[in-house]
This record gives sequence, C-alpha cells and structure tokens, in this order.
Amino acid sequence: MSYDGVGPRAVTRSVAFLTAGVLAVPLLAGCGSDDEGSKPLAKQDVAHAARAQVADGGTLRWAVDAMPQTLNTFQADADAGTTRIAQAVLPAMFRIDASGRPQRDADYLDSARVVDTEPKQVVVYKLNQQAVWSDGREIGADDFAAQWRALSGKDSAYWTARNAGYDRIEKVERGANDLEVKVTFGRPYADWKSLFSPLYPKDVTATANSFNDGARKKLKVSAGPFAVQKIDTKSKDVVLTRNPRWWGHPAKLNEIVLHEVPRDKRAAALADGTVDVADIDPADTLGASLKQQQARQTVVVRKSLEPAFTQLALNGADGPLADERVRHAVAHALNRKELAEIVLKPLGLPAVPVGSHLALSGQVAYADNSDALGGQDTAEAKALLADAGWVPGAVKEQKKGEKAAGAEGDKAGSRPGKSPGGEKGDGTYIVGVDDHKGHDTEDKRDREDKEKARGADGRAAPQLAQDGRQYPQEHPKQGGAPGAYAPKGTAAPAGAAAAPKVAKNGKPLTLRFVLPSGPGSDTLSKVADRITAMLDAVGIATEITKVPGDSYFRDHIAAGQYDLALYSWPTSAYPATDARPVYAKPVPAADGSLNVQQNYTRVGTDQVDQLFSQAIATLDEGEEKDLVRKADSRIWATAGSIPLYQRPQLVATRRTLANVGAFGFQTPVYEDMGFLKKGAKPSPSPSS
Repeated sequence: MSYDGVGPRAVTRSVAFLTAGVLAVPLLAGCGSDDEGSKPLAKQDVAHAARAQVADGGTLRWAVDAMPQTLNTFQADADAGTTRIAQAVLPAMFRIDASGRPQRDADYLDSARVVDTEPKQVVVYKLNQQAVWSDGREIGADDFAAQWRALSGKDSAYWTARNAGYDRIEKVERGANDLEVKVTFGRPYADWKSLFSPLYPKDVTATANSFNDGARKKLKVSAGPFAVQKIDTKSKDVVLTRNPRWWGHPAKLNEIVLHEVPRDKRAAALADGTVDVADIDPADTLGASLKQQQARQTVVVRKSLEPAFTQLALNGADGPLADERVRHAVAHALNRKELAEIVLKPLGLPAVPVGSHLALSGQVAYADNSDALGGQDTAEAKALLADAGWVPGAVKEQKKGEKAAGAEGDKAGSRPGKSPGGEKGDGTYIVGVDDHKGHDTEDKRDREDKEKARGADGRAAPQLAQDGRQYPQEHPKQGGAPGAYAPKGTAAPAGAAAAPKVAKNGKPLTLRFVLPSGPGSDTLSKVADRITAMLDAVGIATEITKVPGDSYFRDHIAAGQYDLALYSWPTSAYPATDARPVYAKPVPAADGSLNVQQNYTRVGTDQVDQLFSQAIATLDEGEEKDLVRKADSRIWATAGSIPLYQRPQLVATRRTLANVGAFGFQTPVYEDMGFLKKGAKPSPSPSS
C-alpha cells in the first residue's frame, strides 16, 4: 500500500486499485468548471499498435509491489495485484475507458439496461452467446445470483469487505432465455453498472467456504483472455497463460508473469531483464541505471496521470483542528498551484490543482468546486485564527509532560515535552517555534541535504465499485507505534517569510505533521516542506514526524494519530457509491467507540450524507451528477481534506512492447499486449 498513492479506499473498500472500472454519457456542458471536466488533464501514454503489428507469443514480465494474498477481489486483503489478475482472467460487465467513464464490455455483454423503474427498478443483462467459463459452462444467471447472495451482506458466513449495491438487490433470476439475466432492486440504485465487475463463477461464490478460502490461492475456473496457471511463492511469481476457451481476440502473449519487485530495485530489474514493465517513482527517472537504459533506447518511461489525487488531510477529531475556523485558516495558507508544480512540472505533466474530492477532470461528475472553500489568502487565514482565539503573542515555556496545543489527549504526538528551542526530547523538530536560533549556514545546508535524502511514499487505498477491487483492510486502533522522527536540528524549510507565531493561553498552535519514511519519499517530503513554510507564514507551527512506511496508514492515519498528513485516494466512475464512506459523518458505535468508516479526517456533516443518499437513489444520471457536485461543494466547505494534485503515473517499459504503458483511467486490454514485430513501430505518444 502506498500513502502518496493509490490504495485502499480502505476499511470497507475496495487501490486502488486503488489503484488501482464505467457509462456512456454526454460531455459536460455549461459553465467553465463543467468544460474543464470534458477531458482528462493528460492523455494516456501507451505504445499503441494495431494487433497486426504485434507478434504472437512471448512472455511479459510485469513488476508488482507484492504477491497477492488472495485472488478474490471482494475480500479485505485484496490488493492491486488481485485487481490486475481479475482484469485479465474474469468477466466484467463494464470497464473504464480513457476518459474515466464506464463502457459496456462487448465480449461479455450484448446489452444492459433499466427496463422498469416502477414499482421497482429492473435491469436486464443480455449476455454474449459465446461467453463461457474455462470449463465449458455458459456464463449465466446462476453466476449472477450466487455472487449477489455472497455479497448481499445477509449471510455473515461470507467474509466480504463490502456489499455496496448488492445489498439493494431483491432478486436475481433467469430472463426470457439462458442469455438473459433479470435483476430486481428492492431500493433504487444509481450505480447499478458497477455491479458484477468482476463476475466470479458460482464455483467460487455459491458457498461461504469456497468464497472465503477457495479463491485465495487459485482460480480453477475463469473466463478472460488469460487464466491463472500457478502462483509460485518461492520465486514470487503469478503466471497467467492464454485461455484456450477465450472467444474474443486471442491473446498475443503466451504468458504474463507478475513478479514481486520492491520499488527501489525496479531500475536494476529492468536492466537485467527480470521485468519488462514496472511502475516507478519520480525519483527513479533521475537514476543512472534508468537513464542509461533510456539512452540506449532499450527502455522508455511512459507518463500520464493516475486516477488518484494527493490531499492534505486535517484531523478534525480533537485539538485545534476540531475548530472549522482553524481548518479554514490552514486551507487559506496553501498555494495549491505551487504545490502541484513541485510534483508535476519537472515531469512535464499538467500542474493543475484538483478541484474536486469526488472526481477528476475527464470524469462525468467533475467540476471545480474549490471556490466553496476559497484559495490562498494570508490575511483571511490570520483573521480566522484570531477569531478562533489564536493570536500572535507570548508563548510560555512548557513544563515537562505538558501537551502542545496540537497534540492533545491520547494522540501519538503527546510524548515527553519539548526542550527549549523547538526540539522535543525525542528528537522531533517543531517547525516555526524556534526556526532561526543559532545554526551556522554550512551545518544548516548539510542538514537540509540530509533531510531531502529522506523519504516516504506509499499508497492509501480505497475500494472502487467499478471493478470490485479491494485493498488490504485496515483496523483503526488507538496508540500507534511512535515511529522514527526527524533528527534534532533539522532545518525549517526555506520559502515564505515566517510570521509571529500564534498562541492561545500561552500555548503555541503546533500541528503534528506525520509523514511516512522510506524509499520513494522524496516527493512527499518536498511537498511537506513547502506546506510547513506556507503555514509558518500565517503563524502556525508544525511538528514534523516521520514514521515507518509499513505502519504509517495503519497506526497513524486510520488510528487518527496525526493532525496533518499527506496521502492519496483513487477516484471512481461511481462516486456516489465509492466516496460515500470516505466522507460520511462519524457516528458513535455500540461499544462507545467512533465509527469513522473510511473518513480518517473525522470531519463530516448530515447534509453531505443526505446528498450522497439522494445521489445513490436517483436513476436520472443528470440529477445524480448534480447531487454529487453539491456534495463535493459541502465537503470543500468543511475543510477536512484539501485536494492538491493528481498523482503522476510513470511506467517504464521495454521499447519493443506494444499496448502497454501509463493507462491513466483506462482498464488495460490484456489480449492486445505483446512485443512488436520486427520493423513495426507503435503510434507516437506524448512522451515519445
């Protein structure tokens, strides 16, 4: 899981993923913000080639972050590898196109439409008559019905991570003939196209035992261009081979091998031929190994934007950020355009701040609703702080064990008191409390260089309805591991001029900014440095804390042990379904704890919940879009999270590969992937 990346729309999720999806609708029209949503900010960067130019045969070795723990995408520990396998070997009624919109998959589905709305919503699927499982059995109503029963939430024996949409179905039955499936909904469901993608055979879903255990390590029956041949835990390979019963365009490749390779070893794996395709981090593009391979024209780096955005999360559970005025002040301190440029401009990608929590440019629901919160305004930020009682003034020296204003209660920030000069006894550095005391210039430069070399990147991970993909389930708990912290003397970031620090009752406003550490963290560290400087300019101090990447999301984000944090969510073609648990108002649970679903900022309102409920229940696509946009405006106004930029998607591939690269929104077409015939050339792409 990656924290500045796609990952689980976590706890009930389904990565995205995650990273790690589908709906033919008109282009957006109307005001300027609507026009912005008519196309993606960046085109996909794929080595497009006609099938006639692609050779038959060969093995494609594809780097993945980890061996999948399960092949069942509807289980809590499913991950991006699970999703990739499902896309290649299982049916999906709808898949996502290059504009982030759902489209019918003609290999499985001749048509699907709502045939009745009164007294109940009825959808009829007409299946491709050639569609069969790898054991020769026709795909039919029995498979749809078994999956509905497994995911409906009515039988607790099934270990499912979610049941969104399936819980609204009343019955699934055979239609007029064997090629028709009739689905009747007990309650209207706008995102019905998200269902049955992927579709598992009834062999997997008919019983709880087969669902829970049968599809974790093998899929005996499949129905895609590829089938799972074996999972080799020793060599860390998942081997997919051509499906001889596939009725569509035959797969060009003999095999696709998904091979586990750590991010920091991928350039070397490309050089020695261990892999042919690998997602890489921005820092990798500057490495000597990858540069040499590009110079020799053996490898090309394909660039686009992921269907995911990085945000600044503000934990509103308690402390200063429980006050909406303080959250708004933080938001007004930020120059989101500048933050986007830090990440995207060096890569030659559009540095446009994300204007929605619920969609990205190109998707139907996208509109820039950021005006509901407002842009950078230093004067407004200071006025809001003053209104909340935080004013420039004397800061009393804290006594040992006394909590800072931004680290109250049982939060992980409440460790032993800080020592004079802004450094805490545990080595954490508080930016903005005493940034300018007596470090000579040379030592300061050395410390800055060392800090830039530190890092952290990971993928927080939602579930997306469109392809059923799941990501590892996180269980929020109290008292996360303290982690590793920035060393004493770490220099405050250069940039905006520091303002007098604000305080209330003699305590400074100090927000604990938690970041993951480890390989691939350079981007997050740079963004965090600029954010701390921007907050410093309005008088807000930040306590920068770096924690191990493997505990960052579990022990800090999901557990609420932070004030500020950077992590990413994927967006979905079905925001009314997929985004709802991310922004739902937390409610007390029966045991006295707070049920936050996936809302790790702990900020929500009844009005946002109501708008999501209305959006999911309407069958008017225009009305659903309008309701989702209204919900997004209200989410902006709560200032629980501030979208910053769409994540870059960088994929290094062999130059001889076709129909592989940075896919952007689109679900890959696995049967068209392969190696170019001698003399053949792919179509020009943005990064060629």
